Amino acid sequence: MVLLLMLATAAESMAQINKWRDVYTAKKKDTLFGIARKYDITVPDLMEANPEMKQTGYELKKGDTIFIPFAKKSVQPVATPKQTKAVPVTGRQIRVGIMLPIHNVDGDGRRMVEYYRGVLMACDSLRSIGISTEVHTWNVPIDADIHQTLLDNAAKECDIIFGPLYTHQVKPLGDFCKANDIKLVIPFSISSDEVTRNPQIFQVYQEEDNLNNDAINAFLSRFPKHHPVFIDCNDKTSKKGVFTMGLRAQLEKKGIRYNVTNTASSEEMFAKAFSRTQPNIVVLNTGRSPELNVALAKINGLTTNYPGIVVTLFGYNEWLMYTEQNLNNFFKFDTYIPSTYYYNALSPRTQGFEKNFRRWFKTDLQYAYPRFALTGYDQAMFFLRGLHKYGKNFTGSRAENVYMPMQTPLYFKQVGQGGYQNANFQLIHYTYNHNIESVNY
Repeated sequence: MVLLLMLATAAESMAQINKWRDVYTAKKKDTLFGIARKYDITVPDLMEANPEMKQTGYELKKGDTIFIPFAKKSVQPVATPKQTKAVPVTGRQIRVGIMLPIHNVDGDGRRMVEYYRGVLMACDSLRSIGISTEVHTWNVPIDADIHQTLLDNAAKECDIIFGPLYTHQVKPLGDFCKANDIKLVIPFSISSDEVTRNPQIFQVYQEEDNLNNDAINAFLSRFPKHHPVFIDCNDKTSKKGVFTMGLRAQLEKKGIRYNVTNTASSEEMFAKAFSRTQPNIVVLNTGRSPELNVALAKINGLTTNYPGIVVTLFGYNEWLMYTEQNLNNFFKFDTYIPSTYYYNALSPRTQGFEKNFRRWFKTDLQYAYPRFALTGYDQAMFFLRGLHKYGKNFTGSRAENVYMPMQTPLYFKQVGQGGYQNANFQLIHYTYNHNIESVNY
């Protein structure tokens, strides 16, 4: 009897070994995301193997037994490590590197973890359309010696690397990518001109001067028949003078008359700055919410007292953070906001993404503009689909774009003989009839 029991137990164990890659016992700080990453599988794969995870209110607890499935076979043929760089990237698995602060120590780390999760979700979406990826991740905090990170042989095998976050790490990583024919996507703001010298670099961040010039040119082309009104909002912390003074200089150069007023002015003096015969285009010298609220109250009073006055607002990227509180005013005053991205919470695609994010990671996206997970998703989809279609010749030009973004449109222009700089610019337009549109330039 004992022998039969032992044989039955052995048979059951053998069946489990054949069915599962491993059986894992959850530890105190484990997460589904972390376990999936440990075994190089996706969270949905893990949930399929453990159906209780799909139940409402499921929480991973210390001591839980987790069945680890075998990795699903890739749709695309997988090259061996020695073949990776020899076989064109259009016909094999794309090897992706992430070199960012992937940790939970501070805000930088938490934001980059969310960005990284967006990249993983993009890779999962790509798999469903037959594009296979292999993701390698290195935690590269602000005090890391990135030269040590680059000693890992897996780094040389990457086709594309997303990173770094910190300026002092840009040159060594850029030089490494140049030497190993790896495309380098710098996803966030830095203070470096390496893009002007290194043809492997794709710099998403645009300098403030470039954005100001784009906004001025958009203003001049969009509102040639409007009367410009500049409102001083008495914000001593504002840095918007670079834009407003630059715009005023261009208006003067073109011989276009404008007026200047102040939110502290009397109602009568304030009203004198506005035209009764032309539509008025209003520019504030602040991106802050308190001063914006004062200005909106002043303009609302103006249009109540003088019903014939027509007002359009030309704002700043920061105003997108205040949309929820000021949406009706944005619609009422036909507002235009210059930006390189737009988070549309009402979009079905965005809502579907956020639902999947919660299902995968048991948390909501951080409240930030832009949303970091969406940024990671859009950037990964743009570059990986581009690599899959165009190979190493992909330059990210407008003509090569094969992806419709949810939040972060991209297209790149070469900087001299160097790398490529994001040139996307748009105006987010809140129309009188309560629509929101993107006007691309």
